[in-house]
This record gives sequence, structure tokens and C-alpha cells, in this order.
Amino acid sequence: MKEQRFLIHSLAASVLLMASACDTETNKSGPLADLVLTGGKVYSLDWTDPDLDGQPSADAPFNDGTWSPDASAVAIKDGLILGLGSDDEMSAFVGDATQLIDLNGATVVPGFVESHGHYPELGEIAERIDLANVTTMDEMAARVAARIVNTPPGEWVVGAGWDEGAWADELPTKDALDAISPDHPVVLKGRRGFGTLVNQNALDIAGIASDFEAPSGGEIVSDDNGHPTGVFLNRAQTLITEAMPPATLEQKKRIVMTGLMEIAEAGYVSGHHAGVYADYYPAYAELAEENKLPVRVEAMLAARPENLDLMNSWIERGPTRDPAQKFQVRGVKAYYDASLGSRGAKMIEDYSDMPGHSGVSGSEYGFPEDVVMAAIAAGFQVGVHAIGDAGNREVLDFYERAVAVDANSLGLLHRVEHAQIVHPDDFSRFGQLNLVASMEPCHAVEDSPWAEDRVGPDRIKGGYAWRTLRKNGAKLIFNSDLSGTDFDIFYGLHCAVTRSDRNAMPEGGWYIEEAVSIEEAVRAWTSWPAESSQREDLTGTLAPGKFADITVLSIDIFNVGQSDPHRLLDGQALMTVVGGEIVVSQL
Repeated sequence: MKEQRFLIHSLAASVLLMASACDTETNKSGPLADLVLTGGKVYSLDWTDPDLDGQPSADAPFNDGTWSPDASAVAIKDGLILGLGSDDEMSAFVGDATQLIDLNGATVVPGFVESHGHYPELGEIAERIDLANVTTMDEMAARVAARIVNTPPGEWVVGAGWDEGAWADELPTKDALDAISPDHPVVLKGRRGFGTLVNQNALDIAGIASDFEAPSGGEIVSDDNGHPTGVFLNRAQTLITEAMPPATLEQKKRIVMTGLMEIAEAGYVSGHHAGVYADYYPAYAELAEENKLPVRVEAMLAARPENLDLMNSWIERGPTRDPAQKFQVRGVKAYYDASLGSRGAKMIEDYSDMPGHSGVSGSEYGFPEDVVMAAIAAGFQVGVHAIGDAGNREVLDFYERAVAVDANSLGLLHRVEHAQIVHPDDFSRFGQLNLVASMEPCHAVEDSPWAEDRVGPDRIKGGYAWRTLRKNGAKLIFNSDLSGTDFDIFYGLHCAVTRSDRNAMPEGGWYIEEAVSIEEAVRAWTSWPAESSQREDLTGTLAPGKFADITVLSIDIFNVGQSDPHRLLDGQALMTVVGGEIVVSQL
């Protein structure tokens, strides 16, 4: 059945590849493999998608509540999958030069895709003070003080990771930092990318004083006397980043490589960088030219006023034409509103916990509609950040205007990044506009302690609504939005299936009716991102002729996720294979 089907496919692939393998050792079955993985539980995902309720299709390897692997071995040649089947069947492709690896029962799936991340941030964090889980100014200042001891006077001290959402009701201030850093500018970036805290030295260098006007869509937080407290929110953060000395190209390449290797170690074979600016674009381009990228990268260019030179140059060139290139520039990331935690997301009605305030959006938040329209006309897929129900509605209105200008834009599979709070009247529009909802399961779990306070018990029913979006025809992909959230794939799958945290709280899951099945969760990190990038003929499932992009796992995520999903947290990524090359292995 399934194994027989794969054997037929593998033999067909061998025939197709024989012409290119005439100078290699061959046997009667065709060319020999470069790499064969045996003894595994292989889930190819090469079967029909589940229905809109998450029920597996009739041709899925699923019976009586149990999943069955559809192969045990994978043969790889020249970066492509040569065949899948039993160990015995794939032994036909083993020669003296073939690398043979026994997986000892480990699980094999199509390589995971991190479809919305900010990879240089991981590299930068590795070189910064870690402020994750800091809850007091004393602790924050202590960590900064420890770094200052070994930092030459005048050098910038940078940290990251304090949670803007958790601090939203009582933002930090610079006073404690000023007391311990008289000789250093200090910049502490928030975990979610919407807030930055600095000390007085940094304010002085940036030229920020009491009378300084914040840019549109941003806020310089001030005390009762009008003096800056040191916190910059949303678009105002650019005032600080522009004052900081830039890293060299070599430093940026090192930072990018660090970030990409971190996701490779976590089991990802590809990453979509949502919002590439001119500062890091050359690092990606040069690493690609040097063939040093450890994983595939899809760059989504940042459609922001300060990035228009890079945007316009690519609009003139058009998207990457060769879909097999490891570095793709075929997407654009635009920003429509801010975050729910900072109350910057644009709401139709005022925030439930802040009457008189409804957030910011559109041109007020740096959304250049003319440039984004030009990118669509040039053939780029656009992903627009939208959090609030008004933000999402206005983004849907924008996509309707794009379709009115050119109906062919429906075929570009544009994205709504986050789609976090959606008005009930707007869900059906996602399907009508052929949109991809690009969402973060872990955000739902992590925001659950305070999200309902922000929007109230009625509007929250349209929040983080994965099942409702699927039922309304939206294409669904999952990601972490790293570095703001833990990008561990097992944590992500756990959040998607249980809607609960690592301690199984809230009990029974937060609005569990919006959870997805384990198959849907796995597909939202594998085959569905491939489809959203229109590369499903090349990747996303394991089938002969497709990229040999593979993740090997310590647990059977299908059966664990089906029967005991909290045990998903016990999993580990054991091997990451990209284009047939083993990038990471713990076997």
C-alpha cells in the first residue's frame, strides 16, 4: 500500500535521475544514494490534508485513533529524495560510497519551517545581556552591572528579553540604570519588539530631551514632569537604533549565522525572515553567495519608510525567479498596527482596560500603501502585520483594494501576520481573499493571562482563532515570531494542540475549541508553509524528486500528540538535513 507506492515512486525517480548519474556507480535499480536513513518511523505527509474539523483524510495512515509510519527508510541523492520505503527496499540504493545511518526508531518528518522569525535577533541575543523573566528593576540593573564590569567605558551595553506585555501596567524606568552606568550608554530591548528601555547616556547620544517629538506611531514615555523615563514604544524605538553604531558586515554575517544555526539545531530546515532591512540584507546576500547558509531563507523585505531604497530596488528587479535557490526574496512584510500587550494594536472599540484608547494603525504606524501596492504589482507576496480587530479589518480592506486593481493578486497567496483579534464579520473574508493566516500558537498561551482583560469576554472569542479561520477558508501556517517567543518546535506543537502552557494551564486549555489536531499542527509547520510559498512541488512533504529537507525527532509526534499531547514537551530534534546535507546531528 503506502510502502509499495513509495517503492514505485522511488524506482520512477531513479529512472529520471539516471541520465545525470552516468558518471557515478550504479546498480540495476539506478543510481546509488549519497545518504540512506534506515530504521525510522517516517511520516511523509504525502497524503490528503485533513478536513476543516481536523479529521484525517481517508488515505492518511490513521486507523482506530493510531497513526502508522508510511515508510522506515529514506534514500537521498544530489540533495533530492531518491526513494522512501522499507529498509530492505531502500537497501537497493546503498553502495560503497553511501552514508548509511540507522535511526534506531527515531521519527522522520518533512523539515520544519519557521515561517515568521527574526533570526539576527537570536545572534544579537547571544551577544547581549539576557533579560528573559526579569520582573524587577533591581534584577534588571544587577544584570546590566555585571556586564559593565567587563565592558570598556563608552562602549554600548545591550540587553534584550524583558516582556513588554508583563510590564505594560508599570513600565520600567531608567533611574536604576543611571545609578550603575555613568560611563556607558545602555539599551535594553523588549522581548516582543515593541519596547526599548535606555539610560540617560543613550538619551544624550540620541539627542532626546523633554521637548522631543516622537515619530508617528511611536511614543516616548515621559514622567509627570514631562521628562523621558527611558522607555520608547513602537515606532519611537527607531530614534535609539539609529543612534547606535552599526555593526560591520562581518559582524552581521556572524550574527545571522548564529541565529540560523540555532533554528537548525531546533529542527528547522527553512526560515522566513519577516522584515528584512537594508542593515542585514547584505549579510544574507553574501552568505548565500558564499554558499554558507545552513538552512533555506525566505527574506520578506520590510515595507517601512526607512527601508524604501531596498524595497524599490527589489520592486524594480522583481521576486527571485529560481525557486530552488537557497536564498529567496519573494515576499514583503508590512506593518499595520502594534501589539496587544502594549495596547498599540488597533481596535474597533476602545480597550476594555483603557477606555478612550484604541491603538494606532495604517499610515500612522508607518504603512506605505503605495509601496506595498507596487510590490504586489511586481509579483511579491505580501504579509501584513495585523493584531487588533480594526487592524485586521483594515488590512482585509487593503487586500480587497489590491484585488480590485488586479484580480491576479489572489494567486500570490498574501498573508496576514498574526491575525490575532478578528471581528466575527471578517472571518469569511480571509477565505474569499485567498489569504494565509500566519499565526503563533505560543502567543495564545502566553497572552492568555491578560489578553481577555485587554479586549473583554466577547472580543476575545475572535482571538487566536485557528479553527474558526480554517473553517472560513483561510490557509493556516504556524510559527513563533522569534525571538519574542520560544521557538522550540515541541513547545509550539504542544501549544497548538492543547492551548495550554508547560504546566498544563489553564486546565483544559484556553478556549480549547480553537485548538487544532496534531496533524494540522505538523502541517502548519511543514507542508502548509510550502504551499503558502508556492513551493509545494519542491518541498513540504517527503516524496521522490523533492528537496531532501528532513527533521529527525526523538518521539513519535503523531501518536504522542494524538494520545498524550503534554508529552510533546519531552521531544528533542536529533537531526536536521537540508538539501541532503546533515547540518546538525545528535545521533
